Amino acid sequence: MDSPALRRPYRREGEEKRRDDLIAAAMTLVAEGGPEAATVRAIAARAGVTPGLIRHYFQSKEELTHAAYRQVMEAMTAEAIRACDAAPADDPVARLAAFVAASFRPPVMTPLIVGVWAGYMHLGRNDPVMHEIHESTYLGYRDQLQHLIAALPRPADPARDRREAIACNALIDGLWLEGGSLPDGFAPGEVMRIALDGVATLLGIRFPADAYPAPSPGKTD
Repeated sequence: MDSPALRRPYRREGEEKRRDDLIAAAMTLVAEGGPEAATVRAIAARAGVTPGLIRHYFQSKEELTHAAYRQVMEAMTAEAIRACDAAPADDPVARLAAFVAASFRPPVMTPLIVGVWAGYMHLGRNDPVMHEIHESTYLGYRDQLQHLIAALPRPADPARDRREAIACNALIDGLWLEGGSLPDGFAPGEVMRIALDGVATLLGIRFPADAYPAPSPGKTD
């Protein structure tokens, strides 16, 4: 990782990429030292730009903070949806398994992403925009989960599906935090296996064996 004190050579790049670079710099600093570490000067140094250039893309540090948090939260849901869409369209159990499993491997479950989430989470208590981002992205993920649960081959019951989506989401969140915060505390694939087993138990279903990660060499379940 580049030292924050070093400037990267200036390069002409697209507006969107430069904006993404600033967001990535802010996220890395937050993961390393909390929100207070992501000063305008530190973000500029990490991104290899002048502090004044940040104002070209964001009207304030708060706007950059909001953009970074929204990007983290929306990207996690988008990754889960991509994994789900790669599963057979006519297999709702496999699609649900793929959606859940995506939360327990990179780029969703990493120490960096968990650190960014933890660093920004408490800001929602005093920042209405951060609170709105958290609420809308949480509901976006949970709604996708509920939609997949509702597609399972069983009698329709929207109230039950909502309750189960809330319960499954809580299980996923807790294991995601543990797995991302303590990556060396679990065997490879262990947290994903626990999550899939937990969701299957809550829903009274069985996920196919190929939904699970392959056992690590030398380890048995």
